[in-house]
Amino acid sequence: MDQEELVFHLTEVRKRLLVVFAAFFATLCLGLYVSPKLLLLLKNQPAAASIEWNVFAFTDGLFIYMKCALLVAVLFTLPVLLYQIWAFVRPGLTEEEAKGTLAYVPVSFALFLAGASFSYFVVFPMMLGFMEKMNRTIGAVETYGIDKYFSFLFSVVFPMAIAFELPVVLLFLTKIGLLTPGRLKAARKFAYLGLAIVGSCISPPDFVSHLSVTIPLIVLFEISVIVSSRQWSRMEQRVS
Repeated sequence: MDQEELVFHLTEVRKRLLVVFAAFFATLCLGLYVSPKLLLLLKNQPAAASIEWNVFAFTDGLFIYMKCALLVAVLFTLPVLLYQIWAFVRPGLTEEEAKGTLAYVPVSFALFLAGASFSYFVVFPMMLGFMEKMNRTIGAVETYGIDKYFSFLFSVVFPMAIAFELPVVLLFLTKIGLLTPGRLKAARKFAYLGLAIVGSCISPPDFVSHLSVTIPLIVLFEISVIVSSRQWSRMEQRVS
C-alpha cells in the first residue's frame, strides 16, 4: 500500500467516523428529550409497577437521566455504525457479497432489540420476583435505589441482547470459512452445555425459570446451525 492509497483510506475512515459521531450527537439530543417519558414508561411496566424508586443522593436522578439518554444514543447509533463499516469495506466486495453483507445491518439490529425485549419482558420480571422473594424470606426491608435498579436491569438485559446476535456471528464466521456445518454439529453438545451455563447465570435458580431462558438460547443456536448450513451449501455450489 503506497502513501497515496493510505491517505485515501484514512480520509475515508475519517469521513465515516464523522457520520457516526454526527448520528450519535443527534440521537443523544433525542435521548435527552425522550428520557423522562421513557423512564416513566419503564416505571409503569409490570416489572417495576410494585417497586418504589428511591434516590440516596442528589445526583442519582441526574445520572439515570443521562444514562438513559446515552443508552438511546448508543442503540440508535448502532445501525449507523454497522452501515458505515459495511460502506467502508464495500469496494473490496463483489456485488453478491455486498448485497449479502448489507443484510447484516438490519438483522443485527433487529436481533439485538429482540433479545433486549425478551430479557426485559420475560427474564427481568422473573429475576425481580425471585430477588424480592429471597429478601422477604430473610426478613429484609425492601428499599430500592433507582441507581441499583437500573444497574441490575442492564446486567440482565444486555447479556441476553448480545446472546441474540449468535445467528449473525455464526453466519459471518461461516462466510469467511472459519466455521462449517460439520464443526457446528460436532460442537453441539458443548454448545448446549455452554448455553445452559449462560442461562443459569442470567435466570433465577429454579428449574422453570432456567428452562425459560435456556430453551430460547438453544433454539437460537439451532437456527444458527440451519442458516450456516444453507450458507455453506450456497458457497459450495458457487465453487463447483
